[in-house]
Amino acid sequence: MQLFFEEGGIVMWPTAVFGFLFVASAVLGVRAGARHRATVVLGLLTLSSGALGATVGLINTMRWVTKAPAAEQLVGGATGLAESLNNLVLAFLLVIIALLVSAVGELRRPAPAR
Repeated sequence: MQLFFEEGGIVMWPTAVFGFLFVASAVLGVRAGARHRATVVLGLLTLSSGALGATVGLINTMRWVTKAPAAEQLVGGATGLAESLNNLVLAFLLVIIALLVSAVGELRRPAPAR
């Protein structure tokens, strides 16, 4: 896990914070039986932070590739691409966990009386 964060760079931390807050908000929403706008906002922050981290990583990788010796460009570019995508992987994992929590909460909620 440490290598995962090191490869992803500094933007992994805001993504993790927003993602864990999103999961916590989903859990609290299930327990309280209510939906909150903050949950949606935290989900969007998580995804946006992951996308920003991946994009910045890709930009830096492409800048490096243009200056690197030809023999190193392919391996270095592929490594940079893989490391950059760690940000999106983290964001998607946390969003999936929060959505699963919310889905279970919705399934357990009693149907409204007719």
